[in-house]
Amino acid sequence: MSERATDPRRRLLKRHPANPLLSAWNWPYFVNTIFNAAAVRLPSGETLLLCRVEDCSGRSHLCAARSVDGVKDWTIDPEPTLFPDAEGHDEELWGIEDPRITWLPELGKFVVAYTCYSPPGPGVSLALTADFREFERIGNVLPIENKDAALLPRRFNGRWAMIHRPVPSAGRSHIWMSFSPDLKHWGDHAVLLEARDGPYWDARKIGLSTPPIETPQGWLMTYHGAHATVGGCLYRMGLALLDLDNPGTCLLRSDRWVLAPETDYERVGDVSGVVFPCGHVIGEDGDTLHLYYGAADTYIALATGSIREMLDWLREHSSCASPC
Repeated sequence: MSERATDPRRRLLKRHPANPLLSAWNWPYFVNTIFNAAAVRLPSGETLLLCRVEDCSGRSHLCAARSVDGVKDWTIDPEPTLFPDAEGHDEELWGIEDPRITWLPELGKFVVAYTCYSPPGPGVSLALTADFREFERIGNVLPIENKDAALLPRRFNGRWAMIHRPVPSAGRSHIWMSFSPDLKHWGDHAVLLEARDGPYWDARKIGLSTPPIETPQGWLMTYHGAHATVGGCLYRMGLALLDLDNPGTCLLRSDRWVLAPETDYERVGDVSGVVFPCGHVIGEDGDTLHLYYGAADTYIALATGSIREMLDWLREHSSCASPC
């Protein structure tokens, strides 16, 4: 049997046979593409995906889709759920993109971290909601250019923690962490995970994928690497582990990627060669991970795996340092 057939990463994430789950053809109004969805399980038990929807002007907004089993029979909002507010928030002039959702028990609300886009470039905006019907915009909270943000669900030494990815004018793009007492004012910015040098899958540019998952061993973090090739960038996903009480410390980082474009719906689309997770839902067993990802900037797809197996794999296929 070949090494490729027995590669342990093959067992970590399995694509759902119903893939791709959603595309523009499922939408109740005319759009270009659907991709990069945040995910959460609602109190009703339904799975909600807050999808990035690109219209035919090229701008994006967010729209919610709900499903009892998280796979089929999606009920999609008949109009945009969160639309750019260019008048009240000029940082959203060119659209809003790539959300991540975190439940904040202290506030009894979800916080949505998303990319706001305007002429100066992309930024990180936050909004609070209890029901995904009404939203309280906090607005742009980090200097442009920045993106790929999500909050951790609780405070550390009295402060909220947020992972994000500044975009420098030149050089490599790393993952950072910042802290805030009030969700509006952020400081103590520090590099959390560095893009590697050389030929590696996560060289040059990396960014957060889904919000970190709390485990007894630490915060399991998924992240993407954009590897430049002669045919364009390949977006793939790897794993890292952050300290449970001090999440600004990286304990482990995968040497290999665990999810990469392989199928036709991941390799061919508006932006080919992309798997880009933004959301996950954890099964009732507390271990099964349902990972929702954008495929080729055209579809939403689902992969499933075991958190326990991912942690075991990470300990066997990792490097250690901080920043990793």
